[in-house]
Amino acid sequence: MTPERRGRNQAETTRLLAEMPLAELRQAQELTQTTIAELLETSQGEVSKIEKRTDMYVSTLRRYIEAMGGQLDVVARFPDGDVRITQFQTAGE
Repeated sequence: MTPERRGRNQAETTRLLAEMPLAELRQAQELTQTTIAELLETSQGEVSKIEKRTDMYVSTLRRYIEAMGGQLDVVARFPDGDVRITQFQTAGE
């Protein structure tokens, strides 16, 4: 491959790794639905449903991300800069 093509491939790989559905993120973390279900104290079937949803409570998404060891940040992007929305940090606590 040419250096240009390698660069384009690397850029696309980086983009794909920065954006992914919940199921792929869980798999990338080498976790199973069963493991997540145990951490969330729910069933594997419920984890499957969560991963397929396109609309959910922020608190549900936050708990799921935290079960994987992550932290959820909600950021609004505007032409003049980004704003981190903080009211969801304590959702469900």
